[in-house]
Amino acid sequence: MNRRTVLRTAGVTATIGLSGCVEALQEHYEGSFRGVVPIEIYSEAERPYDITLEAFERETNRQTYDESFTLTAGQRATAPHLDATEQRFRVTKIDRDDRTRQLTKEESITPQTSSVTVRITDDDLILELDRDDGGTGSAAESDSVDSNSSDTGTSTNESVADR
Repeated sequence: MNRRTVLRTAGVTATIGLSGCVEALQEHYEGSFRGVVPIEIYSEAERPYDITLEAFERETNRQTYDESFTLTAGQRATAPHLDATEQRFRVTKIDRDDRTRQLTKEESITPQTSSVTVRITDDDLILELDRDDGGTGSAAESDSVDSNSSDTGTSTNESVADR
């Protein structure tokens, strides 16, 4: 047996051994790995805004994700990935000069969701989802709430699910 045959045989053995480990892990985690959903945030606004990203389990309404950012004009940010599981994903844009002015959009994250893009403008908040099945979703107007509370200085913002 020459050296090339030994290396080729060792490579096959290593591959077979590794595939066994992967199968064992898949069985341990209920048959499949959970995917992740990358989140990109872009500011096309002229002013800075605070952004909150939240996700909630569908069945229990337990919060599974909570991140906050301040984006300045023209800035781009990458948020930690979401789990690609059934959950509600909510983005809120908060005016830094008048914190009672908020705009919220909400979408459903599913195992088919491959990425989320959030775009901030001075007038709007755009939430776009790409799905592995070839579909693209964006938050409909009915999913957004623009809130102006005055006297208390606190937000009266509510999510679509709370209505």
